[in-house]
Amino acid sequence: MKWYLKFAGTTLAIMLLSVSGKDVSAQRPVVPGTGVLLTEVGDDFEDPNWDYVPRDPKSSEDIDENQRGPTGKTTNGRWYEGVKRGHPDIVKRVPIPEGGLPGSTHGMMLRSKFTGIPGRPSNTMHQDDFVANVQYRLKRTIDISEVPSVVTRVFLPPVAEWENRTGPQFGFRLALGTTAMVEKEMIFGLKREEMGDEIYWPGMFIEFESKSNSKKEHDYAFWRIRSNSRGGDIRGPQVTTTGWWTLGMSVTPDGMVHYYAKPGVEDLTEDDYITSQFPYGYRAERFRTFFFNVCSADDGQRWSTSYIIDDSRVYAARPRGNLARQRSNVQR
Repeated sequence: MKWYLKFAGTTLAIMLLSVSGKDVSAQRPVVPGTGVLLTEVGDDFEDPNWDYVPRDPKSSEDIDENQRGPTGKTTNGRWYEGVKRGHPDIVKRVPIPEGGLPGSTHGMMLRSKFTGIPGRPSNTMHQDDFVANVQYRLKRTIDISEVPSVVTRVFLPPVAEWENRTGPQFGFRLALGTTAMVEKEMIFGLKREEMGDEIYWPGMFIEFESKSNSKKEHDYAFWRIRSNSRGGDIRGPQVTTTGWWTLGMSVTPDGMVHYYAKPGVEDLTEDDYITSQFPYGYRAERFRTFFFNVCSADDGQRWSTSYIIDDSRVYAARPRGNLARQRSNVQR
């Protein structure tokens, strides 16, 4: 079954289908936003002095092993350039579009043209990272037994304003740690495998299927979930409307990641559940941070789609130590 809606002169086809992977048995899923708000991290972008200080040229370690430090960061210390892929070309505080959170006036816009090596277009899709400063501001990772979660609002512009390219456009992701077999470098270039800290990055992406690229009759967009236990992405729900969306992910003490999304800015509920997974077969042990991906064709001509982020928050349902003390301070 399918039906069609029109957005800003562009017809977006909406297909009704079951969410692949939704039948996975979730172990105690927790709605993102449950518990104590960790005020030391996250951002509402309302500070008029908020600014991003880039230190160009940006990093592109994932392509040419060049970190190009020092990396950029925001004036409030809550965000920084991802050392692996570098920051979006445009990071700035902007007035939010209509329909945002009540009382909110500003958000953060992310947009890129050169998502690969700075100034050297590759004509191959690449992505930039913008990372929330969680682990370093808290001075520790969040143990999964504390049941961490992240909620963010994202504004999707009308489809006519999207980068006209089939493929991923935007990502909202976690950085999690677990204990697994990892490759260690030895002397003389030798390597061996041993147990160590493995970092992985589950999340959700906006996947666009452009009618002009795919030869389909209509444009399609859907949420792509990363990942199932074998590392394969899961096709999630269709993007049925542009404008504001609320996204969230939580991690439970069994190491499972739970994914939620809904149009609008209202708090997430159980009805917004998409799927629960052990991405790549890992069971999470530590929550390090969250971050956003901005993707583009990296052809030196086209800009990525502009995304506006608002009210990105981190929560812990069972905080311990310094996080528990933060709870008592908040309650007073």
